[in-house]
Amino acid sequence: MPKTAVSSAAFTVVLLSMLVTAPYTVNATVTCGQVVTLLTPCIPFGVFGGDVPPDCCAGIKGLHDIQNTAEDRRTACSCIQKGAAMIPGLDYDRVNTLGDRCGSPCPYTVYPSTNCSEVN
Repeated sequence: MPKTAVSSAAFTVVLLSMLVTAPYTVNATVTCGQVVTLLTPCIPFGVFGGDVPPDCCAGIKGLHDIQNTAEDRRTACSCIQKGAAMIPGLDYDRVNTLGDRCGSPCPYTVYPSTNCSEVN
């Protein structure tokens, strides 16, 4: 199996493991499981660049559609931040362009230093 395929598979396994271990926020309707499911197709772009996969844009738009409250946005931000920290080689600047590239601008950017509790 090519190194890229192995790397992508490993990243997917790491993010999917979050489904089991990620805490869910009681007040929000968005869950980390939903965030992982929607954004997993974006991992190859976040690490390697190139073209944004159509499934990634569908996930970005889906995430945009389910973030109806500030609490939803804070939960999604936190889930993205925790998941991103587990992906070696992730380019945060590249990832933060996905909303604009996919036509669904994100109301926040996510970096390791982002304070998701301040997202509105």
